[in-house]
Amino acid sequence: MSKGRVTREHILAQAFELASVNGLESLTIGSLAKHCGLSKSGLFAHFNSKQNLQVALLDHAHQVFALRVIEPARELSDQRIELKLKALLENWLSWNDSFQGSCMFLDAWKEMHGELGPAQQGLKKIIATWIDYLVIQIEKGQQQGEFCSQLDARQAAFELYGLYLSAHLFYSIQGKQQSDIHFWQGVERLLASWKVTG
Repeated sequence: MSKGRVTREHILAQAFELASVNGLESLTIGSLAKHCGLSKSGLFAHFNSKQNLQVALLDHAHQVFALRVIEPARELSDQRIELKLKALLENWLSWNDSFQGSCMFLDAWKEMHGELGPAQQGLKKIIATWIDYLVIQIEKGQQQGEFCSQLDARQAAFELYGLYLSAHLFYSIQGKQQSDIHFWQGVERLLASWKVTG
């Protein structure tokens, strides 16, 4: 890996750390340069604009999300889909915990509301990819006979995401413990409604 690439990856790792605490929109070339021990011009040369920095950071965050949330669950490929989904959800909540109970992608989406720039388009694609991944897992559960064949997988993913959004809100109001209790009760109820009854 070239020195320039190493520096760029270092900058993105530091940017991810800062954005995790203060949000994507709060990230500036100046604050990031100071955090990285670089000059503004030196850092700017790697991205050329704040918008390019945001796009690169979102791509980096998506890679981190895949490593923390999806990859560990993929190791359960021989397990039942229900167990894999629960592992995904556990990892998903842990992702939130690393951002004080929030979600970098959802926070960025709110911050960018109304904009149609490259950063928002990239963010939309990231969220859509994750939703599609959940749909695929639910469809696999149907194919393996764990979930009812009449289940609308996309609607099921919508309802699952709704529980996640509720947990996102309740964390900030009632704290992690209470939020987790509500979330997992909702998940168990939802999964039970998907199963084949005989």
